[in-house]
Amino acid sequence: MMKHSISGFVKLSAFAAIILATACQSKRLENTKELSREIKASQIKRVTNTQLIYTVDEWGKKISQITSKALQKELVAHPEKAGVICKDVSQIAIINAIQKEYGVQIQLLGEADIKNPSINTKERELLEAYLYSAKSKSVASDNVQLLNDTLLVYNVPVATESPICKQCMPDQETPFAVWRLLFDKKEIIRKLDAKALKE
Repeated sequence: MMKHSISGFVKLSAFAAIILATACQSKRLENTKELSREIKASQIKRVTNTQLIYTVDEWGKKISQITSKALQKELVAHPEKAGVICKDVSQIAIINAIQKEYGVQIQLLGEADIKNPSINTKERELLEAYLYSAKSKSVASDNVQLLNDTLLVYNVPVATESPICKQCMPDQETPFAVWRLLFDKKEIIRKLDAKALKE
C-alpha cells in the first residue's frame, strides 16, 4: 500500500514538474521580446546634443501634426467640451498613447502662458515672439531648445485660421496657440536606435 502511494506521489510530482516547466518556458518566450527591447534600450549610446535636437525636431514635426488632427477631430465631435479637452489634451486616446510611447509631455499654450511662471523663461520669450508674429500675420517656424541637462522642448505655432485657436483660446484678441512638446533626454536616448543616428 505504501509502495503504491509513493509511486503515485512520484508520478504526480513528475507531472507537476512537467506542467511547471512548460508554463515557465512559455512565460520565458513571452518575456524574450520584452527582454531584448530592454537590453537594446540599456545599451550605452553616445548621443550628441546635435543628434538629440535633430531627433526632437523630427519627432516634434510628426507628433504635432498627429495631435493637431486628433484635437480638431475631438473638437468637431464634442465642441461643448472644448475648454476641458484643450486644457488637458492627454484625455484624447491617441495623444495619451503618444505621451506614453515617447515619454513626452504634450500641451497647448496660449497668450496667458507668456506670464506662466511654471514655464521656462526661454519658452515664454519664444511665446511672446510667436504672439507678435500672429499679430503681424507673419509665418513663424517651429523651434527646438535645450532647456537644461535633462529636458528639450519642441514648440510650433498652430495656424491662426485653425479651429484650435478659435475654440481652445476663445478669449484671446488674436487667434493664437502653440504646441509644447517637452521631451526627457533619457527617454529619447532609450528609444533611439544608435545605428540610425545621423552624425
